[in-house]
Amino acid sequence: MAAPHNALMHVPVLLREVLTYLDCKPGEVIVDATLGTAGHSQAILEQIIPGGKLICIDRDTDSIAVARERLQSYGDSVIFCHGNFADIDRHLSQLNIAGVDGMLFDFGISSFQLRDPSRGLSFQEEGPLDMRLDRTQEFTAKELVNSWGQEEIAVIIKEFGQERWCNRIARAIVEARKIRLFETTTELEEVVFRAVPAKFRHYRIHPATRTFQAIRIAVNCELDSISQALGKSIGLLHSGARICAISFHSLEDRIVKHTFRDFARQGLLEILTRKPVEPAEEEVHENPQSRSSKLRAAERV
Repeated sequence: MAAPHNALMHVPVLLREVLTYLDCKPGEVIVDATLGTAGHSQAILEQIIPGGKLICIDRDTDSIAVARERLQSYGDSVIFCHGNFADIDRHLSQLNIAGVDGMLFDFGISSFQLRDPSRGLSFQEEGPLDMRLDRTQEFTAKELVNSWGQEEIAVIIKEFGQERWCNRIARAIVEARKIRLFETTTELEEVVFRAVPAKFRHYRIHPATRTFQAIRIAVNCELDSISQALGKSIGLLHSGARICAISFHSLEDRIVKHTFRDFARQGLLEILTRKPVEPAEEEVHENPQSRSSKLRAAERV
C-alpha cells in the first residue's frame, strides 16, 4: 500500500549532501534518529544494502506507521524504534548494538505533521492546542498556556522564540485566560497577534510564529533532547563513523556547533564542515521549507 499523498509531499532536505557526508557503504549499521516519513531513510537504505541495517527512531507513532509502509520492501534491513532520540543509547542497547557506522539527525518538523490540524503545530488551520511530537506524552501546549506563570511564559518565548515582544505576549496570554481558558491554536494566535504593536504585525513573518515555535520547543523539551542525544552519540560511533545533523534555527545549530567543537577539542571528532552546509538555490526553489536548513558533519576519530 502506498503512503498517504500528504506524507509523500514531505521532501527530505539536503539529501545529496547528507549522503555525501555520511558516505554509507553496503553492510553498515546506520541510525536515522529522526525518521519522519522516511525520505532520508529510503535513500540511506539504498546505499547500505545488501547486509546493512538502518535503525530508525521517532517520537511520532503516526510518522513511524507511514515510514513502515514506505520501507516495507526492505524487510529486516530496517528496525523501527518509538521514542525520543535523547534515549539513543537505550534504544541501541535494547537491540544489542554497541556501536554504529553513521548517524543522521534532522531536527525539522515534517510537513506531514504541520499539515495535520489535530496536532496543533500550526495556526494556519484551527486545531487543539496540542503540539506534542509524541502523543503518548501527557503534557500539552494547552496545559502550558493555561497554567504556567506569566514570567515562565515570557522566558520561553524569549529564549526559544527569540521574540522581542515576549513580555507583552505573556501578559496578554495570562489576561486572556482569566476570561476563558485557551482551547485552540487560532485562539492563541489571535491573542498573540493583538499583543504585538500594530506597526510590527505585518512583517514577512507572522507575529505568532516565534511564540508557537517557543511553546512547541518547551512542550517537547526539544533543545534538551538535542543536547542529550548528541552528547551520547559520539561514544556510540565506531572509529571512522560519521554523524550529520540538520538544524532549522539558530538555537539548534548552536548546540550542534558547540557539541562538535567540544568533542573535537577532546580529540574524539574531526569536524568535516568548517561552516554549515546550506541548500543550493535550486533546492530552495523546489522546496522552500529547506531555506533555513543547515547541515554540520563530523567523523569519529
